[in-house]
Amino acid sequence: MAIAIITAPRAKFEDGAAFYECTIILNKLEGRPMTSATMIVTCSGGTYFDRDYYVDVHLPLALASWQKHGLEGATAFFPRDADAVDVSVGIYRFRNESALHAALASAETDAIMNDVPRFTDAKVFRMIGAPL
Repeated sequence: MAIAIITAPRAKFEDGAAFYECTIILNKLEGRPMTSATMIVTCSGGTYFDRDYYVDVHLPLALASWQKHGLEGATAFFPRDADAVDVSVGIYRFRNESALHAALASAETDAIMNDVPRFTDAKVFRMIGAPL
């Protein structure tokens, strides 16, 4: 299975702020029915957030850990406003809701969550959704 990591500034602003998008694609989903489930992870507050570590280390860790449980891709978004309450939004797309819950219940989840203090002291919030 091919893995592609795409990181690019989406917009730069006069005040130096930037909106970055990182997309990690594990495979193409063309022609597959929309049965995926999504976990949205926000990091809010805190005194530091290392975007490079999140994109270059944490997302690949999550992908390597949860791919066998049905993780199909992950994307990171960062706010334009340096004073924003949410300092990052991660979107993790799973094959289906059962795969998402299997990943969260797996032993690998401890390693992923224990990695969080390496890039932020912000509060982590997880939300789960599925297509309507």
